[in-house]
This record gives sequence, C-alpha cells and structure tokens, in this order.
Amino acid sequence: MAQIPVFRMRRAVVHGLLGGYTLIAILPVLLIIMNSFKDRKAIFNHPLAPPGPATFSLIGYETVLKQGDFLSYFQNSLIVTVGSLFFILLFGAMASFALTEYRFRGNVFLGLFLALGVMVPIRLGTIGILEMMAKSGLVNSLFALILVYTAQGLPLACFVLSEFMRTVSADLKNAGRVDGLSEYVVFFRLVLPLVRPAMATVAIFSMIPIWNDLWFPLILAPAEGTKTITLGTQVFIGQFVTNWNAVLAALTLSLTPALILYLIFSRQLIRGLTAGAVK
Repeated sequence: MAQIPVFRMRRAVVHGLLGGYTLIAILPVLLIIMNSFKDRKAIFNHPLAPPGPATFSLIGYETVLKQGDFLSYFQNSLIVTVGSLFFILLFGAMASFALTEYRFRGNVFLGLFLALGVMVPIRLGTIGILEMMAKSGLVNSLFALILVYTAQGLPLACFVLSEFMRTVSADLKNAGRVDGLSEYVVFFRLVLPLVRPAMATVAIFSMIPIWNDLWFPLILAPAEGTKTITLGTQVFIGQFVTNWNAVLAALTLSLTPALILYLIFSRQLIRGLTAGAVK
C-alpha cells in the first residue's frame, strides 16, 4: 500500500513531461493556423500576432480550393494513411502474437530481423522498391504507397506490441483454449482488447510519417490522380515565387486529421506511453 503514492507520483511526473512536450509541439501548429488567416504582408511583418480586422484574409483557402484538386489530394492521403494503418496494426499484432506466444526454430532470429527495420531506414532501398513496383505495374497507384508504408511501419509495430503481448496473462489465454476457442478467437477477442493502448500508440506514431511523407509519393505516385496532400501542396511552392497564403492554408487543412486522431486516441496514447513507467 505504501507504494501506491510512488506510482501516482511517477504517473504525475510522466503526465507533466508529456504536457510540456505537447505545449512545445503545439506552438508551431498554432503559428501556422494563425498566419493562414492573414494576408501576405501581415505574415511577414507581424508573424506572431493573431489575425485582426485589418489583417484577416481567406485568400489562402480560396486559392487552395480553386487551384489544383485539393480535395482529391486529401482523399488520396486519407486512403493511403487509413489503409496503411489497418495493415500495420493487423499484421503487426498478428506477428507479435506469434513471436511471443509460440516457440519455434528461428523465433529469436525473426524477432531481431524485424527489430532491424526500426534502425535501417526504408528509403535506402528506394531504387529497388521503384524497380519492383515498375515490374509489378504498380507505379502511380495508391496501393504501391500502402505496401511501402506497411513495410515501413511493421518493425515498429512488432517491437512495441511484442512487449505488451508478453504482459497478457497466459492463464487467460489457456482458459480460452480449454473452453474450445480457436487461436484466432483468442487473439481477436482476448488479446487485442488488452493491448489497445499500445495499438493506439503505434497508430499515432505511424500515421504522422505516412501523412507527412513527400519522398515516396514523389517517387512512386507523382501522377495528378494519385498525388497526396503533401505532394499537392508543392504546387504553391515555386522556384522564384512561393504563395505563402496558400501553403499555410494547405498545411492547416492537412493538420486536421492528425489533430482529430490525437484527440480520439490521446487517452490510449498516454496509457501506452506510461504503462512501463508505473510498473
């Protein structure tokens, strides 16, 4: 019983640190949003001031909606991100369950192989990936991006989820097997609900690089019909002239899904990050 205040103190410290980091991270976001509602002159003359009656302007949003196909870019990014997260969480959770639950030859080697994917960036294989996608006829398709991002996110998913899978009670799983439940039912009905905080953590940390990525959309899907929102924003950035009103407005609109996802899974995210700190 004497340890309970210590646990609460540790949790309070972790929550305080996360709150401080969140405040530091959200200040640039607020700056982008404020400047997206100002005219070009006010952006450069008073970048830290909120928009007022004399500086308020929607010219950036009007340009974004009129020039280019922003809604199509937004839809492509949403399809790629949601599809990638679905496969990352599904295959990552299934692989983690197999690695932690079953003992077989090569178990340790396979776990180390997946862990190497966290340290080795997938962009080193860009040329090989491009050649493979070209031979498969998947260039300029959203499915190519989903495949690449799934491969990119699986190592982190397996690394995080494996640790949480080991904390699930073996008695609970064995009781389900004694009752006649199949391995799939044990996995989906007994194990997955207990690792939701970890899955929310993986989803948020995997979504941000996918949503904001410019490299693979530029290499694998540069066509007008498959452009993502990050690649589509480059329309407003020229070699000599940049439409900062449109760029800031596009960035503000592109931030919306990330903020919504964070608000939805924030509680699960904090639980996932603080789980190891309060044991």
